[in-house]
Amino acid sequence: MAKNKQSNAGIVYSTNPDFVASFEKEEESSSLLPKDQKIRIRLEKKHRAGKMVTLIEGFVGTQSEKDEMIKTLKAFCGTGGSSKDGELFVQGDQREKVLKWMIKSGYQGVRNQ
Repeated sequence: MAKNKQSNAGIVYSTNPDFVASFEKEEESSSLLPKDQKIRIRLEKKHRAGKMVTLIEGFVGTQSEKDEMIKTLKAFCGTGGSSKDGELFVQGDQREKVLKWMIKSGYQGVRNQ
């Protein structure tokens, strides 16, 4: 019976006779040109069981662009990584390699912290 039930996102009852539940999809952020982005690269080991990750912050783009970028960075650095909650991270201390790749790819506003 649960399969036939439509999701109303928590709406149980409405007194408006003309009410129609509308669901808005989240808009993906528009992307900027690489030269216009201000990207920060930093090393972090807090909340990661003592393991270091290189964190890339400030990248503006759609989720598919973030996934493509992290895939390319992982291959360039030869290590693992992921994009989660708008953050891109590569395992280990890869700041110099990530900085080198960013500059080679046309990102001019890159800052290493």
